[in-house]
Amino acid sequence: MNLVLVGIGVYVVLQLVIGFLASRRIKSETDYLIAGRRIGLGLATFSMFATWFGAETCIGAAGMFYEDGLAGGVSDPFGYALALFIVGWFFARPLWKRGLTTLADLFHQRYGPTAERFAALIMVPTSILWAAAQIRAFGVVLHAATGIEITVAVLAATGVVIIYTCTGGLLADVVTDFIQGVAIILGLIFLGFVLWTSADVDLRGAWTAVEPERLDLFGGTGSFLEKLDIWLTIILGSVVAQEIIARVLATRSPDVAVRSTHLGGGLYLLVGLIPAGLGLLGPTLLPGLESPEAFLPKLAEQHLSPVIFVLFTGAIVSAILSTVDSTLLAASSLASHNLIVSLRPTMSDRQRLMTARIGVAIFGLIACVFALGAETIFELVQQANGVGSAGIFVLMLFGLYGGGFGGARAAVATLTVGLGTWFWGTYVGEWSVTYLISLAAAGLTFVTFAMWERRTAA
Repeated sequence: MNLVLVGIGVYVVLQLVIGFLASRRIKSETDYLIAGRRIGLGLATFSMFATWFGAETCIGAAGMFYEDGLAGGVSDPFGYALALFIVGWFFARPLWKRGLTTLADLFHQRYGPTAERFAALIMVPTSILWAAAQIRAFGVVLHAATGIEITVAVLAATGVVIIYTCTGGLLADVVTDFIQGVAIILGLIFLGFVLWTSADVDLRGAWTAVEPERLDLFGGTGSFLEKLDIWLTIILGSVVAQEIIARVLATRSPDVAVRSTHLGGGLYLLVGLIPAGLGLLGPTLLPGLESPEAFLPKLAEQHLSPVIFVLFTGAIVSAILSTVDSTLLAASSLASHNLIVSLRPTMSDRQRLMTARIGVAIFGLIACVFALGAETIFELVQQANGVGSAGIFVLMLFGLYGGGFGGARAAVATLTVGLGTWFWGTYVGEWSVTYLISLAAAGLTFVTFAMWERRTAA
């Protein structure tokens, strides 16, 4: 237990040091939120990969594969990898060319300040819920590896992430993304190699023992529309996430923005198949687990030497913490840049920078509360992907490709309907295809209001 804590402590200290070193290069809000738009292809690729490759992949996805088979991989790694490819194919280049700081800036340019602020208000909770999912995963890993209470682990994770995100901003985030990306890739490959060569583990036998229904990616209960609803929630909710948009905007050129999303998506899919595949074999490798989310840490503890297990656990913790800082920074950038600074444009660079850092601390504490109250990581992720993202996606699509079609009223109405139908379907009506309905309603609302605006302006 002490050895594991020491190993994790080394990873944490390393990230804190990187945060403090990066803080020396931060002179303005742009430096803090999008790293001065100077990120190259290598760092951008690993950052695209590492931003999503955290709790949901290492802990949540492995647990979902363990429990539901291949159908548990709707989100990870298939859904998120596809989302990265879609961003690269359709959105990275036009977003970069607009010189934005956040996605909400696009709505300001295209639809006006009211749509910008409304969109920011919708997107902030999404990032907070993402942060909560990662913080909870930290607690799960630390509890599984050391026996420390999850509450204590969650509080510790929150404190660490707030400190180094407040100091280093996106630049520190990108650098730690590279380090944790390399660490988790090597850790997962080594774990797979150990299991493959171990005389005590029969991976081929475990594979033949997998029931056929567990190999159906589109299996499980529910109709075609219900399954489509889950896929769209994951993919479109990720496409409009500020965490990934920030990395697109932080690259040094539109070509780097496009290539890094494609390479990051490919790397994500390739590496994500390792914990997913192990989870698929999980019922044979570690039968009868009470908590499927603890599968990967338990498997590593059982088959790795103490020193290697420490390094592996530290790599997972590093991956989780590096994802948390992305989400907190996204929430803070939207709140500070698109709400506070938007209302007080005369603020100095120093004041803007301080506002963004204070936002990280506040949202970190809020995420901690959600992490302590949630039952599973998957529950938090599902909420994060769905909240209002249908309306955001419709506005981004028309904002980039719709020419001048649609204005301020269409935008506000679309956001209202998209958010309202999602909340009603999730918490009141309990619809089985809530996201599909909210997406259709948002699209229809935008087109209807845009046509009305054009008619009244004629």
